[in-house]
Amino acid sequence: MLKAKETIQILRELGILSLSQDLRLNIVEQYIRHAERQIDQIHRRVVLNEKIPHEEKVFSIFEPHTEWISKGKAGVPQELGLSVCVLKDQYGFILYHQVLEQQTDDKVAVAMAQGAKDRFDNLVGCSFDKGFYSPENKNQLANILDFVVLPKKGRLSAKEKEIEHSEEFIESRRKHSAVESSINALENHGLDRCLDHGLHGFKRYVALAVLARNIQILGHLIQQKELKQQKRRKAA
Repeated sequence: MLKAKETIQILRELGILSLSQDLRLNIVEQYIRHAERQIDQIHRRVVLNEKIPHEEKVFSIFEPHTEWISKGKAGVPQELGLSVCVLKDQYGFILYHQVLEQQTDDKVAVAMAQGAKDRFDNLVGCSFDKGFYSPENKNQLANILDFVVLPKKGRLSAKEKEIEHSEEFIESRRKHSAVESSINALENHGLDRCLDHGLHGFKRYVALAVLARNIQILGHLIQQKELKQQKRRKAA
């Protein structure tokens, strides 16, 4: 690395570099910094027996925004990438999405609901997973929506048990399987593996995948409508 640094310094002092060549050297310098950080962390971990804080770890030198995602599922306990939250309606259309950057679900619940409500004023209720729960979220969501399904983590009070065992609450929770199908569909429309570079490229991929999924849902509804019309004409 010292030799590489010296060579870069000499080339710049000579003043013979074009703009594109200087930009390439900037990239080389980025990789040198990555190498220095990695050497430092290996020394701390192996020699000094120090535990490296999670926020200091880099999981990809090519895509530094990559995060370690604990799935907590059998077979796939962890993944590398970025989490994406989606909010969909009863017809299958994705109304709102957000790429999570160093965030957990509970940090975006209110923003997701408010963002969807701003775009779709007739949105009156929403169902969330337990990962979105916090007392603050429950109170703020109640001010945005008329009906909020937000299962609580941990022990329930008698009143909370009554709410979560109600027919309306249970029925809303059962519809979460449809959200899982939307997530699988998004993966089939480009989100299984992002081929673009950088955080901006990743967000663009997510947005295009959401658009592709919504167009597919719209096309399916139009197709079903036309099939029904054809059956009516044949019956007549």
